[in-house]
Amino acid sequence: MMQDLVVYVAYAVYALLVLLIFATVLTWVERKQAAVMADRIGANRAYVRIPFTQIKLIWIGLFHGLADGLKMLLKEDFRPATYDQFAYTIAPWIVFVPVLLVFGVIPFGGTLVPAQIFSGIPALAEWFGTRSYQMRLADLDGGLLVIFAFGGLPVIGAMLAGWSSNNKFSMLGALRAGSQMISYELIMGLTVLGLILIYGTVDLSAMVAQQSGMIFGFLPAWGIFVQPFAAILFLVAAMAENRRAPFDLPEAESELIAGFFTEYSAMKMGLFMFAEFIEIAVLSALFLTLFLGGANLPYMSDAGFAFPGGYTLALSHWAVVLIQVVVFLVKMLLMSSFQILVRWTLPRFRYDQLLGFAWKFMLPLCLANLVVTALAVWLLRG
Repeated sequence: MMQDLVVYVAYAVYALLVLLIFATVLTWVERKQAAVMADRIGANRAYVRIPFTQIKLIWIGLFHGLADGLKMLLKEDFRPATYDQFAYTIAPWIVFVPVLLVFGVIPFGGTLVPAQIFSGIPALAEWFGTRSYQMRLADLDGGLLVIFAFGGLPVIGAMLAGWSSNNKFSMLGALRAGSQMISYELIMGLTVLGLILIYGTVDLSAMVAQQSGMIFGFLPAWGIFVQPFAAILFLVAAMAENRRAPFDLPEAESELIAGFFTEYSAMKMGLFMFAEFIEIAVLSALFLTLFLGGANLPYMSDAGFAFPGGYTLALSHWAVVLIQVVVFLVKMLLMSSFQILVRWTLPRFRYDQLLGFAWKFMLPLCLANLVVTALAVWLLRG
């Protein structure tokens, strides 16, 4: 139906804009947050001059991301003397595109009823009728399975990039990326199994809905309070999956120049770097969906707020939708900033420590958490 097409096209445009804007803003956050932590000023040179005046808009360095993008778009595309042309060309897209697709199954709000949004425009309200839509791009029951399916594809692009470049440093970076992603993706899967046991579903919207209640009357029923140990393990594994410091061994500049994309320049290199920042945002969205209640706020429902003591605050549908979208974006920004904070806090692992940490430390903890969760679910549910 045309109504469905309009809504899902709007969802697609919204998701794409959110990811692209987040990736741009996070490049600024990384620079500025690092500067604050090191007691420096940080990025403040790029500016936009108001035409016919001497007024320069610096805006605390926000234009640096735009300057970087223009530089990569206009820079000459250098290529190795000997390389596999097809694999070399397609590798950045194999890394970049699946990261965008993962966001398509993550719910960024509750239920949207267009007729209530456009209640002041009778023609539009009548056109949409009684239709309602979950606020996510792909309305799939097995959203969590889709995330792990698409989430495993970027490693193929990283290994293709390293192999096709015909550079030993790139190849070493590709081997590191492959073994690291496989190791920590297993950890992520095992931590999520505990949530699946508790919620009894792999539908992300259903998981978020079950986190909308309260525990003991005062504690939000978020996954981080239900599975606190799993939340810590998942976040660590997610950062390692994204190759963020202190897990940035595939791109260790002091050892491998730039890792698997050493031989890339211009916008091809930009796709690798852009994918990394988009993945920060996507992993933040996934973490808050699984462990921080998604777009939920404590005591909030589709009708408004219901506080303890019987006090209620009724809200219109458009106000609830707006609050949910804003809450989701704020949580995403805070989680993304936390990941960047960790980068400038901890030193880099050695590579043997990196893999040993996954297989000898985190894997046993994940298995123990899964066994304890299974026993608790069995005992509580009989």
